Amino acid sequence: MALIVQKFGGTSVKDTGRIKNVASRVGKYRLRGDQVVTVVSAMGGVTDNLIKLASEINPLPSEREMDMLLATGEQTTIALLAMALHSLDLPAVSLTGAQAGIVTDGVHSKAKIRNITPKQVHTMLDEGNVVIVAGFQGQTSDGRITTLGRGGSDLTAIALASALKADLCQIYTDVDGVYTADPRIVLDARKLDEISYDEMLEMAATGAKVMQSRSVEFAKKFNVKFEVRSSLNNNPGTIVTEETDSMEAVVIRGVALDKNQAKVTLVGVPDQPGMAARVFSSLAKAAINIDMIVQNISHGTATPATDLSFTVDKSDLAKAQKVIGELQADVKFAEAIADEDIAKVSVVGVGMRTHSGVAAKVFEMLGENGINIEMISTSEIKISVVVEGAKGEEATRALHTAFLGEET
Repeated sequence: MALIVQKFGGTSVKDTGRIKNVASRVGKYRLRGDQVVTVVSAMGGVTDNLIKLASEINPLPSEREMDMLLATGEQTTIALLAMALHSLDLPAVSLTGAQAGIVTDGVHSKAKIRNITPKQVHTMLDEGNVVIVAGFQGQTSDGRITTLGRGGSDLTAIALASALKADLCQIYTDVDGVYTADPRIVLDARKLDEISYDEMLEMAATGAKVMQSRSVEFAKKFNVKFEVRSSLNNNPGTIVTEETDSMEAVVIRGVALDKNQAKVTLVGVPDQPGMAARVFSSLAKAAINIDMIVQNISHGTATPATDLSFTVDKSDLAKAQKVIGELQADVKFAEAIADEDIAKVSVVGVGMRTHSGVAAKVFEMLGENGINIEMISTSEIKISVVVEGAKGEEATRALHTAFLGEET
């Protein structure tokens, strides 16, 4: 008998038919004698609809109340899935994140898990139940409901698998696994049998929608091996695990596209020590994550100044603009320019550590295709570029052909 944690995303539970399909899949594991903990997201489209409702009431709603609102999406799904299992004569019980023992910090909308005490989950499992847990949510030590941010159900599943010392963790989605690129954009993208934590982390952080980056980070930290697979068929998925020597033989593992970024440029920031620290400290206090940063000398100003550009998630842009607006009198920059029409394209692979010339090939291919680069960021196993939004998919296809095409 194995203890299995399974996570099903919004597309896997988008309607009652798919919820019944999930119940049938979960039931097969239970009937063969396994203990099963199932983590589910809100039904497809529900979270977006809740956000839309909130924006109609207030364009900048309280984050505390948004967490209260959004948590209802997952609570709907867990109850419906429990009912579906009951209809198959299988004992099942649904638990909110708080009831499952998930304790978070107090940062609303982007809470971090502090600890998990899954005593009630163990009790319910020992009584023979399939335990269904609401993903994406937890509770602070003083009883406030919090959400874990975009893709937080993945994190719930990985964290529960670690806390429960599960034998297996499966992340079910609407694709067969992790691909070399988004198959909807790159038609010849190939499914990977395995990928390292570091590669998966970079892919997730640079736009691959299969997994949320914090989840992979958590899995790496606590050595939670997991499989990404489809809820719509029985095909083998992609195993995410520790890096092996053979992985370095593949220079590039995948190409990721992120259209969910916005660029903010502060023009004419005084060229004085500590100015960047003031800007980014204020953004950090507002829980706004910064991705890429570029600073260069500003031309056309009477006194020494720089232009400071950085990228944020589009969902954080309004909040970032508010913070920046409040800083203008203190930092004394000339103006702030926001650009939502950008795309970030990244090539990722642990083989980059031991192979040279990758950056040159990236720039060469984009140049040959007439694609201008606005920003560049690198790590040991990743090169990311920001390009015009309309050129994002073209850039992704060009780089995939260059590094992962059949001829390579």
